[in-house]
Amino acid sequence: MNPYLKQYQQNTIQTSSPEKLLILLYDGAIQFLNKSKIGFEKNNLEAINNNIIGAQRIIAEFMNTLDMEAGGDMAANLYNLYDYLHYRLIQANLKKDVTMVDEVLVYLKDLRNTWDQAIKIAAKEKSMENNFQSIERTA
Repeated sequence: MNPYLKQYQQNTIQTSSPEKLLILLYDGAIQFLNKSKIGFEKNNLEAINNNIIGAQRIIAEFMNTLDMEAGGDMAANLYNLYDYLHYRLIQANLKKDVTMVDEVLVYLKDLRNTWDQAIKIAAKEKSMENNFQSIERTA
């Protein structure tokens, strides 16, 4: 890998907000699974295995970082979904079944887009709140 690109990626990760990191992790998992699909097309077992494992690690990280106490039912439901996706990737790797990878990709893309929209809405609400507080102070 280009050393400048690697440095840029490291800087991006180190300076990103938690929200941006979440989106970057989803993008990474999606990228791993897309690369595994290329491995399926080329019958490259090593590429299939390595890229599925990369996606599994990201999903495991999602599971490990959920705050079950603060998140309540939503966190529990997300954990169960991540657990299912992780299991499906294990099965996809064992059985070399691209349809399971496709299934997980659909979920990850939907989750990524949902989180992205939620982050944008929260940022907009925070901006509006800050503007309102600024107006109150000047009034």
